[in-house]
Amino acid sequence: MPEILSVSSTDLEGRREKLRRNRQIKIISAIWRTLALTGLTGGLLWFLTQPVWVLKSNKDITVSGNYLLSDEAIQSKMQLSYPKSLWRIQPSRLSASLKGEPGITQATVSRRLFPPGLIVKVSEIVPVAITQTPNLPDDKSKNKKTINGLLDINGVWVPKENYKSIKADKLPSLKLIGELQQCLSFWKQLYQAVSKSSVKIMEVDCQNPNNIILKTQLGLVHIGSPTSKLPEKMKLLTKIRRLPAQVNMSQIEFIDLTNPETILVQMNHKKVRINSQTP
Repeated sequence: MPEILSVSSTDLEGRREKLRRNRQIKIISAIWRTLALTGLTGGLLWFLTQPVWVLKSNKDITVSGNYLLSDEAIQSKMQLSYPKSLWRIQPSRLSASLKGEPGITQATVSRRLFPPGLIVKVSEIVPVAITQTPNLPDDKSKNKKTINGLLDINGVWVPKENYKSIKADKLPSLKLIGELQQCLSFWKQLYQAVSKSSVKIMEVDCQNPNNIILKTQLGLVHIGSPTSKLPEKMKLLTKIRRLPAQVNMSQIEFIDLTNPETILVQMNHKKVRINSQTP
């Protein structure tokens, strides 16, 4: 038969005491962990609510990616009141607000911890033309006012007043005259043709959408409807440089390319027709 071990009452009491000590140690450890975590959390909250984490002015906002709009213009569009706690700012809301501003196509806003501030990254439209659109007459002067703006290749328009601080060398050289809505349907096609022309074109007049007038280095050129044989008409501009000797370029009032088969040159006192096949 197996030997039966006897356990004395002293041994049992010792084991019970050991278990009680282990439980006490666990309880004390749990209390210390709770106190430490509470203290750490409280300290962190205290640290984050100190004045150092407050935005004091627009100078605490760093802007990048802007080419036309100044840093100050973008900062003002965020419409923040100062002082402003860094932790009360919602970057996603500011990003959405900036993206809705004219001229800005993309925007991201994020917090910067050291030094405290905001980081703003934007993408802007790329303007290809300056627009001059006649507006309703001024009640006082009874004269028509002109609204100036910037236009990109896709027809996105932004008032020029949004770019008060822009330098002149950053503005497009091409001008678009006339009501914007009248030429939006063909603007992209027309601009691509104009930008590829070997003859310098300074101005596009679409006040009459059925007869677009180009101001070129050769003078005024009428191309008629921009949706009819536009590539053929633009190719004729190169040939105009080689007009027959009987045409005095200095006496030209305008060149009519509405019919690509024939170049009609309006001189000071007469019209001259030249076959478009002329080399």
